[in-house]
Amino acid sequence: MYTNGVSTRRVKNVLKEFGIDNLSSTTVSRVRSQLDEQLETWRSRPLSECPYLILDARYEKVRVNGAVRDVAILTAIGIHKDARRSILGVAVTLSEAAVYWKEFLSSLVARGLEGVEYIVSDDHYGLKAARRAVFSSAIWQRCQFHLSKNAVARAPNKKTKKCIGRELRTVYNALDAEKAQQALDQLVEKYCNSAPKFAEWLKFNVPDCFAVFSLPENHQFRMRTSNLIEPAVQQEIKRRTRIIRVSPSEESLLSIATQLVKLTDEMWLTENRKYITWEDNFEKN
Repeated sequence: MYTNGVSTRRVKNVLKEFGIDNLSSTTVSRVRSQLDEQLETWRSRPLSECPYLILDARYEKVRVNGAVRDVAILTAIGIHKDARRSILGVAVTLSEAAVYWKEFLSSLVARGLEGVEYIVSDDHYGLKAARRAVFSSAIWQRCQFHLSKNAVARAPNKKTKKCIGRELRTVYNALDAEKAQQALDQLVEKYCNSAPKFAEWLKFNVPDCFAVFSLPENHQFRMRTSNLIEPAVQQEIKRRTRIIRVSPSEESLLSIATQLVKLTDEMWLTENRKYITWEDNFEKN
């Protein structure tokens, strides 16, 4: 009940309906210990080959050494050779600095993750450095959704803010990388006089979103953003932490986050549904 969003007060009220007026601290500690062991077993389970990797993070408030701090929940989702998706791992760290992302990604490799050829994520500086260190040969795709939000934030005026998302979709929806670059060149030219700094930002950043064109055509729509993590992980965690507001410790937040993503992962496994139709290689038909 607690994992699924029921407050501790309401949990107590429900237990009273079953004739349980109070739980001893010993019982609570024993149950918590058993649960933590199960969650640690899930977090350290063996992994295998996974060509596609989706990475993201969200921040939650935690009490650390008496002060409330924003800490990062790092999450990795994999798309396997059998076309199924799974949540590979979750971690709670003090920030998204490269040292923490590298430690998280290295832990996935230590558990057996291999064959990563393509990674999609937002443009976090720490993640970029860690990704290059751990998966140096993997192709990187910048999440198109997040880049569009960045573009709206950087747009020089209200008129541009309203239309830049639509204009970028024209670039993203091109048939191939060459045509996408042509569409981008036209967009940059449009703003080069009225908003030269914005035009330069588009010219430098948007090509990071073109890696997806190297994938089979039937993979491109699913793999051009990291949005799979949003409903599967981020919204579930937010739904639960909204009630808690401030977690009492990093360990407590990790426990709740692990329980939630584990439930999602088990649901995906039960559904046994293909997320994409796999091809033998990255060559487009």
